[in-house]
Amino acid sequence: MLASKSAARRALLDAARIPFEVVVAAIDERAVEEVARAQGSGPKQVAVLLAREKALSAAADHPGRLVLGADQTLAFGEEAFHKPESRAAGRAQLQRLSGATHELHSAIALARDGEIVFSLADSAHLTMRVLTPEVIDTYLDAVGDAILTSVGGYQLEGLGIHLFEKVEGAHSTILGLPLLPLLAFLRHEGALI
Repeated sequence: MLASKSAARRALLDAARIPFEVVVAAIDERAVEEVARAQGSGPKQVAVLLAREKALSAAADHPGRLVLGADQTLAFGEEAFHKPESRAAGRAQLQRLSGATHELHSAIALARDGEIVFSLADSAHLTMRVLTPEVIDTYLDAVGDAILTSVGGYQLEGLGIHLFEKVEGAHSTILGLPLLPLLAFLRHEGALI
């Protein structure tokens, strides 16, 4: 079971032919993040904690089932970014990231019967090219409300690739689901060939 609404995560699992059902994880992500940050957790640890909380929340309603929780955080130096709440917020994020390198931390956690059986986080480093205000506006016009659906305001698997000059890290990690470690765990458990 996948405790995520992410279309990119669903597409990755579909492409790998991993059968799954989508379930809702009823957690207050910002509250979990606020507590974690108050305790000194950085963006990578916050991603792991959110993935674990999502997996445990959904697993509580599905006894005996293996539930995959996932989350992604964006770190720009010491600052954490969230999904933009408006076009203006998306523009501001893209302006801040323009010409600089940021980190994406993607975490997964698998839970069954109230217990985390596997979790990890992987990171990628992305360097955005210098973006003029005209480029940003053209991009925003082209992607529309999609700007609101990802933590950086871009989808690297689509038009967002044009914003970058350098990408270091696994493609699936950038999309929010470190797939190779997940597949290795599932093979080890005998769930895959």
